[in-house]
Amino acid sequence: MRRFTVLWVAILFLWTGPVFSAKKASSTTEDPYEALKLFSQVLELVEENYVKKVSTRDLIYGAIQGMLANLDPHSSFLKPDDYRELQIETKGSFTGIGIEITIKDGVLTVVAPIEGTPAWKAGLKPGDKIIKINGKPTKGMSLIEAVKLLRGPKGTKVTISIYREGFKELKDITLVRDVIPIKSVRYKLLEPGYGYVRITSFQEKTPVELRQALRDLEKDGLKGLIIDLRNNPGGLLDSAVQVADEFLDSGLIVYTKGRRKDQNFKFEAHPDHGKHHYPIVVLVNAGSASASEIVAGALQDHHRAVIVGTRTFGKGSVQTIIPLPDGSAVRLTTAQYYTPSGRSIQAEGIEPDLEIPELKPGCLRKHPTIREKDLKGHLENPEKEEVQTEIKAKDLLAKDFQLREALKILKSLPNLTRLKY
Repeated sequence: MRRFTVLWVAILFLWTGPVFSAKKASSTTEDPYEALKLFSQVLELVEENYVKKVSTRDLIYGAIQGMLANLDPHSSFLKPDDYRELQIETKGSFTGIGIEITIKDGVLTVVAPIEGTPAWKAGLKPGDKIIKINGKPTKGMSLIEAVKLLRGPKGTKVTISIYREGFKELKDITLVRDVIPIKSVRYKLLEPGYGYVRITSFQEKTPVELRQALRDLEKDGLKGLIIDLRNNPGGLLDSAVQVADEFLDSGLIVYTKGRRKDQNFKFEAHPDHGKHHYPIVVLVNAGSASASEIVAGALQDHHRAVIVGTRTFGKGSVQTIIPLPDGSAVRLTTAQYYTPSGRSIQAEGIEPDLEIPELKPGCLRKHPTIREKDLKGHLENPEKEEVQTEIKAKDLLAKDFQLREALKILKSLPNLTRLKY
């Protein structure tokens, strides 16, 4: 089976056979067979005495879901339908409203809307709490259940009831589901000599799309480049590595460490890429997570770019997707990743070199943000072209305080820093 690693949907597809131990449990360790005996007793009690007939498979699935959900926010059980959806999402497009969500304090919460999607156009913000979906309360609802309710055929509607700090009551927002595109790179010249590349997620085609963007931007020469990773929730680790590699000629990009040796990986830069001899600014914020943090951390540690914005989300763990014989799968946190200098950003995030707040014209109040450290049970640190592509550069700059400041910083970099380019 093909093997690749993913972050956000931070996943490493593996195939493993059953592993059995011939060693007898010592007196100092828990006996798994005693626990399984207890489980089988409860299962039998439910099957024989519950008020209505229930499927044994549903009971087993529910037990597995509870077991994995008790580990950390990113470990979970994927039923066959959920696993198929995940495979589609990481390789193609899907229909939905376009948001990254999580569970915070038991409440379904928006991490970031995906740019250009129905959720983005409707004005959903990081930190918005989704209290109801089509009138159904989300309290106690799993992420998988919520995703099923939010997704659906193109053109169909879904109504979500949200609460945002400052609201006096819930606000109902009706969204029309659409195809959420996999195109992840958009670009333009902000002004002569200064390019802008926006990476919304890390998909299989992201490195190819980035190289095409750079070729187009570099036709008339570039004096500097802004890479915008704000509200990028992550994606494929391999794609993130290739993006960082595009701007590095040598050295470590990222490495992972797990309990098992086969979970330890090192990803090195290669010298066989096009030379991009200009300074780089990378824009990040609290919605920049996982694979985005790998790119930002690698370019920061190698002094290849100046990181500008606000502290990132702080997801420094790797999940492994292990397919099971019945078509389901286990998503299990198996390792943590480290930047080239040995930093773990788990529950810490990437601290920008220059902190620039997120301000909107006429609005000084920031929306609440969510980071990895806010998630219950988080691991502790061990140490289609979208509408936005049609916006003119001057309009984009006028609406985006951080981007305007980033451009000013980019222009000053050749005289102020020791960037390697």
